[in-house]
Amino acid sequence: MGAVGEDGRVIPPASADPLLPAPAVRLIATDLDGTLLRDARTVSQRTVDALAAAEAAGIDVFFVTGRPARWLDVIADVLAGHGLAIVANGAGLYEVRTGALVEAFPLPETDALEVARTLREALPGTVFAVERAHVFRREPGYTPGEPDGGAPAPLEQLLAEDLDQPLLKLLAKHPDQDPDAFLAAALRVAGRQAEITRSSETALLEISGVGVSKASTLAKCCAERGVTAAEVVAFGDMPNDLAMLGWAGTSYAVANAHPAVLAATTHRTASNEEDGVAQVIERIVAARRQG
Repeated sequence: MGAVGEDGRVIPPASADPLLPAPAVRLIATDLDGTLLRDARTVSQRTVDALAAAEAAGIDVFFVTGRPARWLDVIADVLAGHGLAIVANGAGLYEVRTGALVEAFPLPETDALEVARTLREALPGTVFAVERAHVFRREPGYTPGEPDGGAPAPLEQLLAEDLDQPLLKLLAKHPDQDPDAFLAAALRVAGRQAEITRSSETALLEISGVGVSKASTLAKCCAERGVTAAEVVAFGDMPNDLAMLGWAGTSYAVANAHPAVLAATTHRTASNEEDGVAQVIERIVAARRQG
């Protein structure tokens, strides 16, 4: 029996084998939290070995995450020959080894303020934080997952400060909303004003500039390397991965993925705790060697 979708329908199990012949795979794009990383936010030795084997076989590996750049230390030691990561749901391209933001696709401050006003009106109680290239700041009432860069302040003030750094994401939290219901409501009232998604198990929305997603920046990076979508295998687990998984020629959901991701992807692999991404990479590399 397959997974059960949000509407109660059973989602049939998907194939475990990639759609493409292994020699045609040129790039692997993987989410981090809940996908490549184990629940303790660690990278297993099996995964380290699989990533290295992929690159040794001539397959590029891209880490594509909602994380800000400053949270990438967890992968710094497993990069092999590759040092670029797509961060903040596509809003930044980051060189992990040098700590440099190579390119940014920011959310204009004026757009962020308009989205916030829309959400405040439609969903009273919503509070906000801003994620810039190297600074995180929050409003009073927004409970942070880490120390921030200064005293809490109203969003209007936060959007007027640190303007030397691009605004990569606006974050919105609600104390009472169901996470999926919060996302659905935000998309309904503000979905044309920005890209709105989520990757947390809590009612936390991640808001980027119009047209900015994991898919848009991955597509740009692939085009610059002469790689087509058909040559990409992508892995994910949460709604913020849907655009990337829909763009890639071959898409995998880990077994622990959100129901929307399970419904949208062509293939399944084992959970993040069972090194599901590594299992698929191992099969791709083995098939390439045989071919």
